[in-house]
Amino acid sequence: MTAPMSITHPQLFQRLHAAVGDAGLITDAEGKEPFEVDWLKKWHGRSCVVVRPANTAQTAEVMRICHETHTPVVTQGGNTGMSGGATPDGSGAQVVLSTVRMNAIREVDPLNNTLTAEAGVLLAHIQEAAQEAGRFFPLSLGSEGSCTIGGNLATNAGGIAVLRYGNARELALGLEVVLPDGRVWNGMRGLRKDNTGYDLRDLFIGSEGTLGVITAAVLKLYPRPVARSTAWVGAESIDALVQLLAQMRAVCGERLVAFEMMSNESLELILQHVADVRAPLGASHAFHALIELADTQGEGLADLLERGLGDALEQGLIQDVVVSVTGAQTQAFWKIREGISQAQVRAGKAVKHDIALPISAIAAFASQADAALRAELPDVRIINFGHLGDGNLHYNVLLPLGTPGEELAGTTERLNRIVHDLVAAANGSISAEHGVGQLRRDELRHYKSDIEFDLMMRIKQSLDPNQIMNPGKLI
Repeated sequence: MTAPMSITHPQLFQRLHAAVGDAGLITDAEGKEPFEVDWLKKWHGRSCVVVRPANTAQTAEVMRICHETHTPVVTQGGNTGMSGGATPDGSGAQVVLSTVRMNAIREVDPLNNTLTAEAGVLLAHIQEAAQEAGRFFPLSLGSEGSCTIGGNLATNAGGIAVLRYGNARELALGLEVVLPDGRVWNGMRGLRKDNTGYDLRDLFIGSEGTLGVITAAVLKLYPRPVARSTAWVGAESIDALVQLLAQMRAVCGERLVAFEMMSNESLELILQHVADVRAPLGASHAFHALIELADTQGEGLADLLERGLGDALEQGLIQDVVVSVTGAQTQAFWKIREGISQAQVRAGKAVKHDIALPISAIAAFASQADAALRAELPDVRIINFGHLGDGNLHYNVLLPLGTPGEELAGTTERLNRIVHDLVAAANGSISAEHGVGQLRRDELRHYKSDIEFDLMMRIKQSLDPNQIMNPGKLI
């Protein structure tokens, strides 16, 4: 590693200004502030400057400057992350590189079922462009109106359609990446088959900005569904819902696109804190599931859903069900599911766990974790919900709003260890779709093997020898 170049902030600003111009540089405190605080207002930092390149060439020049001067860089998209992965530290020495001006959709190719977009394009705009071309882009998140595709890829985002279509990693065919030293890797190939070496694309997806800056991507498109059928069910155990999932997969095949679960305590929290929602079922049940089918042909879809759920009722897997008959009713079901984050914020301080488990291990995990947490805190409120179809639970512990900060930190650490030890014992992951960022960085060392960490550090050192890319995050 070469010695750092001696450079003052004014000199750095001059070089960066030459690279991106007036529109691409923010140096005043008021202008920088939105880029220095995450949307949860949980992580706060200070940057020396915010740089907003307009294209890949400008991004490459910014990275060359920062590489030469050993200036640390934090890449940021829509700033909608859940783990503090895009927030600078408090040193005031880091550059925030925002991709929001790189917001062009370069190409839509309906015959190849691909869409080429720059990193700063909003996820909602990609969905709209696909729809205008008679196609469908399935990545769907609560923040899709403000998150960017670059951030989605950097964190390997999940969402509600992973069951059928996979995470962001499965939805990208090619990438364009600016490396830490300013070189540009052009991997923008819209190919389903390419066995010409190591899979560099997947190396950058999910790397949380620690290996390079994703500037564009070739994304997969799919035939646009023309029909949907949605139902809300009540059951008395998670195990029953796991069995129902397997049965619905067998009956419905790839038409099954969503299988969302929540505990009754989660539903009650939503009904209490979110306006204009009501319980879909007349009776109370320990657990609920929101199930949706979609197809490019509408004929028989509702009958298929009703047949699968009818069999489940006869077998006693579920106790109640309502099938949506209007678009408004479907929207009402999804408003309940999407309202849970808002409800938690209003109800108290949540110790959040974004975990992944083998689907077959979910019921046993929930039983063990519930018991262990209540042994630690007898009056604890457990808000258990998530994407049951792909094994991703948001297993959260709700603490009272007035919990003191000093008490919160110690309690959070104890509860995290209880939950994450049980996740590790079940061969699960402590970060399913929110990323590691600052939130799980130190815990990751406890749950990753020495070999895994050694390999990750070797890759990091090879690509980023000056250690400038998103320091203090992930590893």
